Amino acid sequence: MTPQTSFEFLNRAAGIAPLAAPRFERGEALFAPFRFATAAAAALAFGAGVAGEIWRLRGGERQAIHVDVPAAGASLAPHLTLRRNGSLVAALKDETAATGFYQSGDRRWLYLRGAQPHLSTRIFDLLNAANSREAVVESVARWNGQALEDALAFLKMPGALVRSAEEWRALAGIAPPPIQLKKIGDAPPFRPREAGQALRGLRVLDVTRYCAGAAATALLGSHGAEVLQICSPRDPLDPPMAFSGGKRLANLDLAKPGDAETLRHLVREAEIFVDSHRPGVLAGLGFSPATLAHTAPGIVVVEIAAFYGPWAPRRGFEEVVQAATGLALEAAKSGKSGLPELICHPVLSVLTGYLAAAGAKAALLKRIRAGGSWQVNVSLAATAAWVMSLGRCAAQEGLPDGIDPYLYSCETTSGWFELLGPVVRMDKTPPIKGALPDGFVSPRWASLHEEANGAEEQSAQT
Repeated sequence: MTPQTSFEFLNRAAGIAPLAAPRFERGEALFAPFRFATAAAAALAFGAGVAGEIWRLRGGERQAIHVDVPAAGASLAPHLTLRRNGSLVAALKDETAATGFYQSGDRRWLYLRGAQPHLSTRIFDLLNAANSREAVVESVARWNGQALEDALAFLKMPGALVRSAEEWRALAGIAPPPIQLKKIGDAPPFRPREAGQALRGLRVLDVTRYCAGAAATALLGSHGAEVLQICSPRDPLDPPMAFSGGKRLANLDLAKPGDAETLRHLVREAEIFVDSHRPGVLAGLGFSPATLAHTAPGIVVVEIAAFYGPWAPRRGFEEVVQAATGLALEAAKSGKSGLPELICHPVLSVLTGYLAAAGAKAALLKRIRAGGSWQVNVSLAATAAWVMSLGRCAAQEGLPDGIDPYLYSCETTSGWFELLGPVVRMDKTPPIKGALPDGFVSPRWASLHEEANGAEEQSAQT
């Protein structure tokens, strides 16, 4: 498949009227034996095409869109270009023995993922093993592979048997389209006023964790949206720096009624709500798609999950999805050992984020044209199935040439950062290269806060 045919496929899957064809420059180039660069370029082009149409409906005009295919592929491995004070920012290493491939007593490979302390502790407790590779090898070897996978799922811990793509399809069913849109409520058509960017003046609530959600909302911000990312003081993880440009960060503990009510107030002023928690987690706190549509008629709710179908409620991460869906076995065909092999970059996560952003803009376009509240569903597993359907290609070492024009720099109190900016070029509304956030702010919309300050100043002057 080419980037153009992949773009057309996404257009049909989302149910959007034909968009102007973008121009794809250069060819496939990525450090994996799959057409991830093609998929990334298609997802970015589709999202840009929808953004262009939204801007046209806001008083703009048609514009040309160009996507650099190798640069789109490079954007899926952000830690290869992210620098602080001139030095590469190393990806976090998972040192615990609770993470990795292990073989069960019935000779099945499993992937365990205990990257956070609370997860690794529970995995060691389940295995009755110490934090050493040897102890975990010995313990897993006493288990039946399916029984261990079932135990992990029951305890809501991440891990999966290594399966082929055929085994995964037999288990989970045929993968859904990489972008799914569904109307979940009634609302009048949306009439945003004229603006210099497609999403200028629109508000995005980012209630996500990890790369997929961060990449999705970063793209929405690059088209002018105001993005407020809600972090949890309970969560020790920092937002992914490579996808924090143009956002404001605020802390809310949604387990506290007061903080949950603050989020509801923010929802009432938002156009897009992005959630990447395990399905059901936010619903249990009162933020299901149906509740959000009732609170803010016309809202677009984006849900990013690891899996689909009967596996949808399971906890998952990039590596677990690669193992479960057949990607790890397919990647191993390019190696010499024959053992399962991970693509050591968050390619599924970032690509799924691109699809989520494109779906959010497609749903917003549907709201402008016909009204309604909309739900967008994407998952890493559906993304994996789509990428594998595009065919294989020769893997390349290192970053492709020609990405320097897309790099930009910004200064924070943590240092001087250089990172990869938008790789899509739009001749009328070029995507914005947002500054990195410098600490946390109050959980309120910037525009409302600025208006309040302006009113106070005017009142003081009179």
